[in-house]
Order: sequence, then C-alpha cells, then structure tokens
Amino acid sequence: MKLTGFELRRVRMPLVAPFRTSFGTQTGREVLLVRAVAGDAEGWGECVAMGDPLYSSEYAEAVADVLRRFLVPALAAGPPADAAAVAPALHRFKGHRMAKAALETAILDAELRAAGRPLSRELGAVRDRVPCGVSVGIMDSIGELLDAVDGYLAEGYLRIKLKIQPGWDVAPVRAVRERFGDDVLLQVDANTAYTRSDAALLAALDPFDLLLIEQPLDEEDIVGHADLAKRVRTPICLDESITSARAAADAIRLGACAIVNVKPGRVGGYLESRRIHDVCAAHGVPVWCGGMLETGLGRAANVALAALPGFTLPGDTSASGRYFRTDLTEPFVLDGGHLAVPSGPGLGVEPLPEILAEVTTGIEWLPL
Repeated sequence: MKLTGFELRRVRMPLVAPFRTSFGTQTGREVLLVRAVAGDAEGWGECVAMGDPLYSSEYAEAVADVLRRFLVPALAAGPPADAAAVAPALHRFKGHRMAKAALETAILDAELRAAGRPLSRELGAVRDRVPCGVSVGIMDSIGELLDAVDGYLAEGYLRIKLKIQPGWDVAPVRAVRERFGDDVLLQVDANTAYTRSDAALLAALDPFDLLLIEQPLDEEDIVGHADLAKRVRTPICLDESITSARAAADAIRLGACAIVNVKPGRVGGYLESRRIHDVCAAHGVPVWCGGMLETGLGRAANVALAALPGFTLPGDTSASGRYFRTDLTEPFVLDGGHLAVPSGPGLGVEPLPEILAEVTTGIEWLPL
C-alpha cells in the first residue's frame, strides 16, 4: 500500500458534563484526528493528547507540530511503510508516543480496511463483546457523587472507578460502599496525586475491598510504588508509568504493580499495547484498557484491544453517551454492561460526514 499523505483534522467535542480529575477539569475534547490516504484506501487514527500538557507532556498543538516537522517527513524519506514499520522508522525521535500512536493507527486502519480484516482479529481478540466500567470524576459533594454512581449502575456499568485526590479519597469511597454495598466492583484512580508520605492515607482505603488503586504516585517513581505495594493490601495498578512493554516488565519485576492499565495512545499505539498485554500475560498480571475520553474512532480501537484474552478486568471503554451527546461515529451503546466489538474491516467504524463537518475546526494536508 503506497501512502499519498495524511490529513490532520482538528475537531471540538463538547462533553455532556464537566469531567474533573486531580489534574484539572475538562468541559470539552479538542481532538486531533489523523487520516492516512493511500489511493482509494484510507484509515483513521485518533490522538488522545489533551489541549494542555496536564496529563502528559504531549498536547494537541505539539502533536500537530511534531507530525508536520518530523514524523511525517521521516516516513516520506524512507521506503513505503506499513504499520509495523512505523515505530522502527520513528524510533530516533524521542518520546511523542501519542503522536506516533495516531500515525500508526491511521496506517493500520487503512491497511486492514484494504485487506478486509478487522482490527480485533489482527490484534488477537477472543471475544465479540467486552465488559465495561465507567470513570466518575471528582464532584462538589458526596451527594452529587452518589447520584452519579446510582445513575451509572442503573445504566448497567459493571465497574465503578472513582477519581481521587488528597481530601477526596476515603470519605467518597466509604460513602459509595455504604450506599451500594460490597458487591459493586469499585476501584480508584489518583492520577499521580499522592506522594510517598501518603502511604498511611492510601492504606486507609484497604478496608473497602477495592479492585485496585491506580497510579497513586508520580509516573517516574517506580521504586516508590514498589515500596507502597508493601504497605497497602489493595493491589497497585500503574497507568502513567507504563510507557512500553519494557517499562511494564521492569515495573512487574520490581513489584511496583500487580495490575496494568493499557492506554494505547500513552504507549505509542496498538501494536505496542499488544506487546504489553503479552508481557503481562506471561507474568500472570491482569490488564485492562484505560480511556482518554475518546470519540467513537478511538473507542472502537480500544474495544478491539480489550477483547484480547489478558484483559480480564472491565475497562474504561464506556458507551458514547457517557461523554458525548453526539459521537463522531454511530454511537456505542451499552448492552447488559458490555459493548460489542466492531466486526467490520479496520476499526470497523467510520466518521459520520455531517457530524464530522459540524465539529471540525481545522484541516491540514501533509503530502508524502
């Protein structure tokens, strides 16, 4: 397949409600989409970088810049690249995993569409539907939180994840447990909000029988997580710290985590995500698929990944309506707490032209 170029498309997607975490509050998603074009074939990749460098060092405008100035020209200068060749071809450029992931995914989608193969089968999926959890942001009050959780359970979500930060941790977890009981699958996500000195506070979450505590400490503090894992009974899950299969292997070896959250954008793409899955499976470490408030394009790819055998915990692959009143694609709808894995070629979904046009704020063409 000979690529002719890439379209960078900026879209703005308002959220149905503000989403607050320890690093900020989002009211909308500024999304950079990458469309790979190869003759009659095309493919889509969604970049998960936020508008500001709060979750990671990457942000949408920086992604567009590095694609324009370095990554796409590097692909143009080499032999025709298939998706598997993208990471090696771009290896000399440090970091920028979210940019590389969007580029690789667009090429992979185009290849698979042209060949008539679904992404799920290409990755090694073993299920045609995946169990779904929901991420609940930090609220202004316990009452507001309980109402939100009640609504999500009524919709059928199989697992609740509470965002936490110092001052909003033990009390909301206790309230949710007291209101909804011990049978609800419950976990918390700190997004690096705590320090090593907070070990006793985090241990105070142990009585609530949580599935896991996600990324309590700074992403570079692997040793701190290993020490923390010895002081708390609740399993430690790493998110931001896991940037590659090698990073996952090192964290497991050091005892820094018992569970891994795989976010394809954070690790450089779905092919590296599969390698992380394989490393974790070899060590008996369960994985689950995290979310970055993706549109239907990114959600389709995440659902395909979550259908692999090692993904044994419900992920953040929520229904479209969790975040958007109108999605870019046909909406993903919860069915008995599960989402169906797209069975069409490539991602198995496409943007709806009228919706895409309505939310587009800019288009740029990068020829090869």
